[in-house]
Amino acid sequence: MNKSVEFIDWGLTDYQEAWTQQERLFDQTVGVKTANRTNGADKQTPNYLVFCEHPHVYTLGKSGHPENLLLDEQGLKDKQATYYKINRGGDITYHGPGQIVGYPILDLDNFFTDIHLYLRTLEEAIILTLDEYGIRAGRYPGYTGVWLDADNEKARKISAMGVRCSRWVTMHGFAFNVNADLDYFKNIVPCGIDDKDVTSMQRELGYALNMDEVKGKLKVHIASLFNMELF
Repeated sequence: MNKSVEFIDWGLTDYQEAWTQQERLFDQTVGVKTANRTNGADKQTPNYLVFCEHPHVYTLGKSGHPENLLLDEQGLKDKQATYYKINRGGDITYHGPGQIVGYPILDLDNFFTDIHLYLRTLEEAIILTLDEYGIRAGRYPGYTGVWLDADNEKARKISAMGVRCSRWVTMHGFAFNVNADLDYFKNIVPCGIDDKDVTSMQRELGYALNMDEVKGKLKVHIASLFNMELF
């Protein structure tokens, strides 16, 4: 099993460009697996952990409902936002500056072939990162993602998850609100959930965070939980 993972930070990147790059890395990994099976070879499959931020964009998962976007074409222009229907699971979500978007492109045959454990492990990395800043977070039964006060009426979501997995190779991933402009969530029914709030580290702590610092802590927790060797 190859647990070495290439870490890449794309910085602020257009969503379409990032999606195209994700597909390229995903296809590359799937191609190695297919060739191994066809030729009886045992070439190691590559693994990637990508962090980035996006300009304002709304994305709708393949099981999502378009009516959960509350803006028309002119409204999107007014908000300087774009909109894409994409091939991950889940409903609609928002990406924007001040939000860490993570795209693990992993061959889970190198780690564990359990998509639910995969999602729970990503959630745990974010929960542990938040704990370093004194923010107690957890899970909301029946929903993916990371929540605050999930056990009462103040439940609010700080990280959303939406993944695609084919041949045990993953793409897409998570969005973690650090300093994100939460007003953009008012233009959608986030993840199809219309009765829960959305929050960020900045809102909870009352000050803007250093993005590179938070990325560094999150990267360490992901590597530790997955027993990765990052390079």
